Amino acid sequence: MTNQQLIQRSLTAVWHPCTQMKQHEQYPLVPIQHGEGMWLYDFEGKRYLDAVSSWWTNLFGHNHPGIKDAIKQQLDTLEHVMLAGFTHQPVIELSEKLGELTGLGHAFYGSDGASATEIALKMSFHFWRNSGKSGKNKFISLQNSYHGETLGALGVTDVAIFKDTYAALLTQSAQVPSPDWRLAEQGESPEQFALRCADALEQYVATHADELAAFIIEPLVQCAAGMGMYHPVYLQRAREICDRYQVHLIADEIAVGFGRTGTMFACEQASIKPDFMCLSKGITGGYLPLSVVLTTDVIYQAFYHDEVTKGFLHSHSYTGNPLACSAALATLAIFETEDVLQRNRQKAESINMKMQVLTDLPTKRLRQQGMIWAFEIVTRNAQFSKDCYANGLAHGLLLRPIGNTVYWMPPYVMNESEIGFLVDTTAKVIKQSL
Repeated sequence: MTNQQLIQRSLTAVWHPCTQMKQHEQYPLVPIQHGEGMWLYDFEGKRYLDAVSSWWTNLFGHNHPGIKDAIKQQLDTLEHVMLAGFTHQPVIELSEKLGELTGLGHAFYGSDGASATEIALKMSFHFWRNSGKSGKNKFISLQNSYHGETLGALGVTDVAIFKDTYAALLTQSAQVPSPDWRLAEQGESPEQFALRCADALEQYVATHADELAAFIIEPLVQCAAGMGMYHPVYLQRAREICDRYQVHLIADEIAVGFGRTGTMFACEQASIKPDFMCLSKGITGGYLPLSVVLTTDVIYQAFYHDEVTKGFLHSHSYTGNPLACSAALATLAIFETEDVLQRNRQKAESINMKMQVLTDLPTKRLRQQGMIWAFEIVTRNAQFSKDCYANGLAHGLLLRPIGNTVYWMPPYVMNESEIGFLVDTTAKVIKQSL
């Protein structure tokens, strides 16, 4: 089977996500046959370095033997059983380990990041209702926030291209100023700007506390906003404000958890514990769909009641799937045995040194947080992001710019040669795309 044959079959049968399908007349689909480590291979043998971890999911490379073996072993035992009225060993062990890592327990599972957002929002609202405060039914999020594309998640998302078309269907939320330091005034430090934004948060919460259920936030990095990064002091202040005015704090660590920001979870860098933590993407190493919401004993107990309607009324058919839980356990085992976070710090230092070559290009705001890098390109090319993507593929590099923001969010298994290829090829592609 050739690439072209597969492309045509896909265009005939598949509706691809987050895509204006007509654009594939100009930018062809890329059929992938297999993956190995950092690389994806098409059906004609060409390979592409996966600089975006296949939509930010793949932590330890494609075709990782440990994760594969865990899934295979589980497949010989139990592929799936509904989690309503039943349980199984992988979901128990995973829930215990996540509880140990986060200080939160009572894991509630879904299948993707948007599902986790929906679960957390519904759970927060239902907690206040069970507590006799049904008027606390509104949510706030940051300007430029992204929390998923189902209707509830879109209601707390503030990225116009995702939200505006479906605005009539959404429960509207309010947005407070983002601490993304790209928005700071000249001469204002990231910390000063974060504190100023936190003051604005408190002003809003103080006025609306009686109607607010929760504040949902992406800790440290607003990924879909073009990798907007901010100082952890904002999270500290947000925790204090939410405590003071009795508003839940939901940490959306879907994209930034599992070592992506330099610590296992981004909230650790502010020494805070949220009321809810949403996890997905890297939780299985990028091998199977899974998401989870972790919460506190206080919130769990508010649902523990003789009345069915006071229980949490939410379910997914594949909740806590054993195969996905086994992949997640194998992923956590890699963190436990291979000192991943320290290795990542060393890789980050190497990338930071090599990326100085980019300063010869029209770049702005080169920035890094853990295993995330981003910078803006100054160009008059209105098609820059599409051209950068296409030119990257032509050179064997998978980049997916967000507007004029070029970013890297690679798997954690890059070697020095691959780091060199990533940086040098990115520079070449940008020059070609200006």
